[in-house]
Amino acid sequence: METYIKTFIDYLNYEKGLSANTRAAYQRDLQKLQKFLQDRFSVDEPVEINRDHILAFMNWQLDNGAEYSTMARSLSSIRTFYRFLFLEGHTRFDPTVNIDTPKIKRKLPEVLSIEEVDKLMETPQVIKPLGIRDRAMLELLYGTGVRVSELLDLQLDDINMTAGFLRCIGKGRKERILPVNQSSIFWIQNYLVKSRSLLVRQPLERTLFLNARGGRMSRQGFFKILANYTEKAQIDKEITPHTLRHSFATHLLENGADLRTVQELLGHADISTTQIYTHLTKTHLREVYQRYHPRA
Repeated sequence: METYIKTFIDYLNYEKGLSANTRAAYQRDLQKLQKFLQDRFSVDEPVEINRDHILAFMNWQLDNGAEYSTMARSLSSIRTFYRFLFLEGHTRFDPTVNIDTPKIKRKLPEVLSIEEVDKLMETPQVIKPLGIRDRAMLELLYGTGVRVSELLDLQLDDINMTAGFLRCIGKGRKERILPVNQSSIFWIQNYLVKSRSLLVRQPLERTLFLNARGGRMSRQGFFKILANYTEKAQIDKEITPHTLRHSFATHLLENGADLRTVQELLGHADISTTQIYTHLTKTHLREVYQRYHPRA
């Protein structure tokens, strides 16, 4: 099965153009299935796997505390894998047929208030090179709504500070052009002049945001930076890079932006993905109403 998984991951890369993170998620799901089937049933070939094996795998995940969203994603990975095997002529049936996708209770994402955003932005010590870098990253993440992977992939040539736009490559290698606000531009210019020149080790390095060793920053590295500033700002919420993306979209809608524009800015292929933010704005309106209306 290992050979089939490798061929499938190559297909996702070269034929479908999926990101490294997405490919890694598919690979983890399939390798987890492979290990389970080998340990439990001594089954390794895709043609040997049947519906009962998949159901046993799903139940095993549930018994081990997996969230329904995790189970739904792994089932989707297996379905896509078998669709590929069928198209390539490696199998004639799909064992996931007639297996229902676990129902996911959609959880509304955490959103920061504008005051909390301001507090977070002001936390980095901008008298230090790394503090300037961190302020620039936070400003750009909230100011454009980009995903953390898109932020960390940015190259020097991707930002036109004179025109106030940046170019980013999103899911499925789709390019989008986003406006950049003046606050973000101010801090990026500060970073380029006062910080990046001190961090860079290789003259040919084109990645915009660098870690303390002069290389490309990892997602885990940025998560740690954000967690540190969340604690220092004393914000009693679980903040991830996606929280700033959610806050960006919610604040736009609260201030009158239309859903289609927000969809374009976020890079959502389907507007139904963007519609979750309308629920957030309705929740906000209800809270304001209940707080301030004398008859509420």
